Amino acid sequence: MNVLPEPLPGGSALARDYIDHYEKVSRFYGGEFRNPESRQARAQWLDQSEHNRAGRKEVAAVLRLYNGRFNKHEAVQDSLSLLEQPGTLVVTGGQQSGLFTGPLFVVYKAMTVIQAAREAAVQLGRPVVPLFWIAGEDHDWDEVNHTYVLNRSGEITRIKIDRPEGPRGSVSHIPVGEESWRQVLEELDGLLQDSEFKPQMLEMAAEAAHTADSMSDAFAKLLGSLFGRFGLILLDSADPALRRLEQPFFRTLIERNDELEAAYLEASTALTSSGYELQADVTAGNANIFYIHEGTRLLLYKQDGRFTDRKGRVAFSRDELLALLAEHPEHFSNNVLTRPLMQDYVLPVLATVLGQGEIAYWAIPHAAFRTIGGQMPLILPRMSFTVVEGTLQKHMDKYNLSFSDVRSGLDSKRQEWLASTDELELGRRFAEAKQAFTEVYEPLIGQLGQIQPGLIKLGENNKTKILEQISFLQDKAQDALEKRNEAALRQWERIELSLMPLGKPQERVYNIMYYLNRYGLSWLDELMAVPSDFSGTHRMIYM
Repeated sequence: MNVLPEPLPGGSALARDYIDHYEKVSRFYGGEFRNPESRQARAQWLDQSEHNRAGRKEVAAVLRLYNGRFNKHEAVQDSLSLLEQPGTLVVTGGQQSGLFTGPLFVVYKAMTVIQAAREAAVQLGRPVVPLFWIAGEDHDWDEVNHTYVLNRSGEITRIKIDRPEGPRGSVSHIPVGEESWRQVLEELDGLLQDSEFKPQMLEMAAEAAHTADSMSDAFAKLLGSLFGRFGLILLDSADPALRRLEQPFFRTLIERNDELEAAYLEASTALTSSGYELQADVTAGNANIFYIHEGTRLLLYKQDGRFTDRKGRVAFSRDELLALLAEHPEHFSNNVLTRPLMQDYVLPVLATVLGQGEIAYWAIPHAAFRTIGGQMPLILPRMSFTVVEGTLQKHMDKYNLSFSDVRSGLDSKRQEWLASTDELELGRRFAEAKQAFTEVYEPLIGQLGQIQPGLIKLGENNKTKILEQISFLQDKAQDALEKRNEAALRQWERIELSLMPLGKPQERVYNIMYYLNRYGLSWLDELMAVPSDFSGTHRMIYM
């Protein structure tokens, strides 16, 4: 395995400035992520504000129960024992649950969390544990119910679980039946090539599915199977036991909702006036809290002194909402702007690992942290990779292609290469034939007009049809040329499908199961041995 840096342009302007020009955007964040002094300052602030967060022992007890179900590893228990102790800090990262762990970047995010926690512990000389925050309270089923693999024929294939009937609730509360799991497991088995690692990989996936009541359960089980041995603690934001611990902070979110709304609006104005696009919705009157009503997750707004949803299915005064919170905290849920604040209340977060889109929207709550007397945690860009398999690299060398070429699209280069294999120079000769025909025929059409004006139009139509027939023959010749080079063109297609599937970076599309099937679980150990890099630099992994 050889690892080399390779630029991958993209992402929002705000995220790029955060990574490359932090001084331009420092006012929107909590400290320079590459600066050891920022880490030390954040650690000291966490020590001083310990009393403002949920109790460590209570949080550890909830997490011990949850991880006992899905992530039962001795290293995780060790991490939880450390979390109970005053002075232990946390590096977090999170994602919605996804089918078979979802896209590769989820795996890379978990890797970044683990490596960042290790590095911070050494630098600070104190315990720092890794924790993955599963966003199980999110309700976007269509975003998490599918994944992609390369099938036996080298084609991109989508595997999907249809949404069960029922309300539009949190993903963690949507039941997935045994038959649905059986179907996607069989589909995965049929799509992937047979390999020496396949039985173990499928057994791991099947065990996660058969012990799961929901997508989040299976996600947690698989993530634990992959990373539990590294001490990665898992947390599901939809865990009712966790919600009870979050109750006091939900009270703060309700009681100080107007102040927080003003902070979000202030931040959004500052960002847009600085030329940045907002990466999350900020609207006046948005309470930024969800209420679970009859299983459906409703975003609350403030209207005429009451908290209500857009369709008016529920409506509460502030006191009524607080009374409901006291009785049923499990009916409340964060949105994208209050989740960072809640995470900081539950855990002593030294740093949080984010993708570029998340880096951009985390700038919006920066003023809200100050409003509640908090401080924004440090932000680490997650590590980013593209895996280049051995035969793929040989094909790229054969056709003199770079990753930049693939990223830009190979159509023009593929046509150039195909033209270079054309010994008869068909493109040139057909163009000459069309030109020669036109030069001979057009004067004749003009002369025909001297006989009868109507012959000019007939001649023009005749010329068009003859040129169309020449183009038809040219297309057939081109098809024959491509047929003759079919094997080579499949190599071009495989390069594109492997590195930029659906026109997107590989890590945003493909699932880890394809790679585990090819290289085994030891491949993950090799990835974990790749030197950490929190600079936001994309890297190529040459197998």
